[in-house]
Amino acid sequence: MLTDLIAGAVADAGERESRRSLAAVESAAIERESALDALNLLQPTERVRIIAEVKRSSPSRGVLAEISDPAALAVSYQTGGASAISVLTEQRKFNGSLADLEAVREAVSLPVLRKDFIATPYQVFEARAAGADIVLLIVAGLDQPTLASLFELSTSLGMTTLVETHSADEITRALDIGANLIGVNARNLSTFELDRDLFGRLADQLPAGVVRVAESAVKSADDVAHYRASGADVVLVGEALVTSDPIATLEEFLAV
Repeated sequence: MLTDLIAGAVADAGERESRRSLAAVESAAIERESALDALNLLQPTERVRIIAEVKRSSPSRGVLAEISDPAALAVSYQTGGASAISVLTEQRKFNGSLADLEAVREAVSLPVLRKDFIATPYQVFEARAAGADIVLLIVAGLDQPTLASLFELSTSLGMTTLVETHSADEITRALDIGANLIGVNARNLSTFELDRDLFGRLADQLPAGVVRVAESAVKSADDVAHYRASGADVVLVGEALVTSDPIATLEEFLAV
């Protein structure tokens, strides 16, 4: 599944590049106003932080919500107390777009994460050109030289990189490139099975100074509390917010 998702995302980026050259998107990325310092804004506090996600669909659940106005949803997230907004821009399985990210960036003052299957410099440049402050890199989908080069490129553009892992070996790879915002995804991106306890088993591998993000398997405040008790500084939440009253749900989650 992950291989297919990356291949599709790269093919779609290639199609966009045929209409807007690498040089043009690179220029737009460089000319964009400076990215927000997302790492500083996501530092641990006494209360868990939430990255709230704009997510229409998923390969495992199909259509979750129509979300005709992603900017309005993002404003609701900001009102509810989210620390950052994640926007899924993958179009084939998640029904997202860079236009969603651009709309959200214009509507909120929080850091914005481009959530996609990024494997090429073009995708990094277009993330910054669209206003992303954070870009996702998935260790399982990239060889180490590519992971390192994309991390360095993101950093050079002023963005924070959320490096997603699923195992102790992947955490080692993330630390080796200097990652300091590291996620552990409870969803196996090959099988799409969930393991809520994975974060707790791996948390000790994340050293002091790294902001620890728990991803996936969040349906209730109990799940947020479980991740917090396991050492999560930040919890990324999507489905539970787009299928409920987002402000009320965020306030409930943050109360843990």
